[in-house]
Amino acid sequence: MDEKKKFLDRKAVALKYNIEDVAPKVIGKGQGYVAEKLLEQARLNKIPVYKDPKLTQDLMGIDLGENIPPELYEVVASVLVFISDLDKMEEYRRREFE
Repeated sequence: MDEKKKFLDRKAVALKYNIEDVAPKVIGKGQGYVAEKLLEQARLNKIPVYKDPKLTQDLMGIDLGENIPPELYEVVASVLVFISDLDKMEEYRRREFE
């Protein structure tokens, strides 16, 4: 696959979850240039990125600001656990070097 097609086919979805929310919300999504900008912002803000093309495709169908549907709770919960574990490891590393 050439680089241009790969770039144009790239998709990204940003989720936000607060403990008081019913479910995570889709707060950003896009393909191509927009996806690249979402990923760039994640990198700049040290937000973990989880790659799952099937989940990304499923989440692309959800409107911005909407909660994820119940059928995606389990898979998104596993992503949130993964991110939580990364956050805990980072916090441990920071304390280790203080």
